Amino acid sequence: MSTSDWIIRPVSESDAPQLAAIYAPYVAQTAITFEYTVPSAEEFAQRIRKTLEFYPYLAAERDGVLLGYAYAGTFKGRAAYAWSVETTIYVAMDLRKSGIGRSLYLALEEALRQQGITNMNACIACPRTENDPYLDRSSILFHERLGYVQNAHFHACASKYGRWYDMVWMEKVIGEHPQNPSQPVPFRPDNI
Repeated sequence: MSTSDWIIRPVSESDAPQLAAIYAPYVAQTAITFEYTVPSAEEFAQRIRKTLEFYPYLAAERDGVLLGYAYAGTFKGRAAYAWSVETTIYVAMDLRKSGIGRSLYLALEEALRQQGITNMNACIACPRTENDPYLDRSSILFHERLGYVQNAHFHACASKYGRWYDMVWMEKVIGEHPQNPSQPVPFRPDNI
């Protein structure tokens, strides 16, 4: 998939250093993620490898530079949840609101639909106050614009920077729910 300014492509383990660099400021400067320690490129490579065993892991690229990434993973470890995934997306801090996130998520949605996935779920950090210096409602609003609806709100369930944060689950249904669904199939990188 491509736009006039970037392409969307599957990632490889060799992309780990660039992906880790995109993610690092979110860990170090925000409560968007509840990780405390920035993962190394090696840890990112392991995460990529595990995700690509079954699910899509996509990046937006311009002139060899990665601009953002999105991937899906297991929603819950039980067999009956096979048609649902948890989604994740990060765009380089200085490129937010550029359309990259939307392009990534639409490509991810299409890849998941081709796998036979029916439900996309996003776990999103939510501020408890209006003017939190580490977190705002941008991610929630982004997901709403893409058709996600909030279906759970957990209160004061995470602490970072000496503050308590809420967490919401948002969901987007992308497929039909037949009586006896076929099992989802592994992601095929050539479908992007």
